[in-house]
Amino acid sequence: MKKLCVLSMLIAFAMGSSCQKQDLTAEQQLAQRKAQLDAREKALDEREKALAEKENPKASAQAQAALRDPQLQGLIRDPAEIKAERDSRLQERMAQRQRRMEELHARRMARALTPPGTEATSPSPSPTPQ
Repeated sequence: MKKLCVLSMLIAFAMGSSCQKQDLTAEQQLAQRKAQLDAREKALDEREKALAEKENPKASAQAQAALRDPQLQGLIRDPAEIKAERDSRLQERMAQRQRRMEELHARRMARALTPPGTEATSPSPSPTPQ
């Protein structure tokens, strides 16, 4: 009985120590992968900066000047802000076009449903010449 108890204690101890060893190995692998990912991200950021400077050297020069001159910092708009403004204008135009298309479709359907020989009343007032 005593041998069985000692044997079960040894097995439990061996399992516990092996789990700790696996945890330590997993943590080391995780730290290594994180370091590699950080290095890749930094390299990617540097490539993006180089590409942006290559594509638009004037804007890059302005950005560098703004960093050096605090008075110019308020004059240069953020590209993300410009893109967001452009996107919102585009969305407005698309919505306006969709409304016009729906109105045109409704008019055509009204014309198609009216019997021949009767005048269809227009759903919107026609513009009067001034």
